[in-house]
Amino acid sequence: MPRTVAEKRAIFRELHTSGCFVLPNPWDVGSARYLQSLGFQALATTSSGFAWSVGKPDNHTPREAILAHLRTLVEATDLPVNADFENGFGADAHGVAESVGLAVETGVAGLSVEDSTGDPDAPLVPVEVAVERLKAARHAIDAHGGDTLLVGRAENFIAGVPDLDDAIARLKAYSAAGADCLYAPGIQTREQIEAVVAAVTPKPVNLLIGWTSDLTVQDVARLGVRRISVGGALARAAWGGMMHAAQRLAEGRFDGFGNAASGATLNGLFGDDA
Repeated sequence: MPRTVAEKRAIFRELHTSGCFVLPNPWDVGSARYLQSLGFQALATTSSGFAWSVGKPDNHTPREAILAHLRTLVEATDLPVNADFENGFGADAHGVAESVGLAVETGVAGLSVEDSTGDPDAPLVPVEVAVERLKAARHAIDAHGGDTLLVGRAENFIAGVPDLDDAIARLKAYSAAGADCLYAPGIQTREQIEAVVAAVTPKPVNLLIGWTSDLTVQDVARLGVRRISVGGALARAAWGGMMHAAQRLAEGRFDGFGNAASGATLNGLFGDDA
């Protein structure tokens, strides 16, 4: 029997209580179902991967499209799905609360709210404003039963403000505002990771590894991280393969298909009995 939304959310929360799990990021139904077939325990959406799939840059997809995408992925898999919910899709705290409520209704098991602005002159939302937005998200989740996990994100290292002390201060403020899990995408060194984990313990930490790294899952687990996501890296890898093959084709060559999956494999994966 397919899992209910409540069951998925309970499983997702339990995953955060001990150990370390990988939370890969599909961008459509096919990639979600393939990742499920590999035995992953949960999935997370990627705003960039989905945006590229519909011909838009990251952070330029309207809320309605994101909500439809979340609902589609939740219905496509028995795994819990964590939503990359960008900045919460609200001009103010009230707007964030409204959007988060709509996201919860899609059946996601968790969602994250970022504190970046997209403005290079002022790349981060003032922390006191970001806290109010997180509190609004918390209240919206609680009003919908409270079982959806809330992730607070400090975007310093990917927004051009690589200040570890400020990122940690933000994460601690977001934890106090009701975030269940904390996330500082872009930190890379063992020292940075250990500092973030120590600052917010006992709450779990998400680590982004979207690039080639000498760290293994076991290494990351030993640093105290609870979950690892890869952001748009899988989507970029898929785009890289397609672009390579297409560029060869544009040059009049057919030697770009060497790493292509077989049709039989894909048909077997997505067949009625899969």
